[in-house]
Amino acid sequence: MAHGSSGLRRVVHELAKFGAVGGAGLLVNLGVFNLVRHLTDLPVVRASVIATVVSIVFNYVGFRYFTYRDRDKSGRTKELTLFLLFSAVGLVIENGLLFAATYGFGWDSPLQNNVFKFVGIGVATLFRFWSYRTWVFRALPAKEAVADAESFLAAAGRSREPEPEPEPRAGQRVG
Repeated sequence: MAHGSSGLRRVVHELAKFGAVGGAGLLVNLGVFNLVRHLTDLPVVRASVIATVVSIVFNYVGFRYFTYRDRDKSGRTKELTLFLLFSAVGLVIENGLLFAATYGFGWDSPLQNNVFKFVGIGVATLFRFWSYRTWVFRALPAKEAVADAESFLAAAGRSREPEPEPEPRAGQRVG
């Protein structure tokens, strides 16, 4: 039970750190989106894609150096490739919802754009959390194995009383 609750505690802690970076990334994404929309004549989905790309860069730095800083760093090229691949899928999810709302249903006011941008970010975030923790920022298996072995040995040592030294037999020299 104790091991299970510490595993749950780790996931909750990871989720909180992921949420902190993601929340800041959300502000970056929505801020850039609205800035591009107001300063340029770009169509809504193009402005959204630019904002999503800026937030992907921001989030990678936050995830690598804050949320998952204790994870395996040996394969940075593979990590970055997978991050970009799964981020691209998230970009399609996020902006696909905005595209459908804007061009499929005609919901194209600034408020509607922001609502569907936000909903798209939410749906894409569920996918990103799963994919990043499963494939991109993988836990170091050896570190977890060592921690489990150390806790097992510590528990075994506490539960076992030291065995007393045998008494010397008659005629046996001591020391």
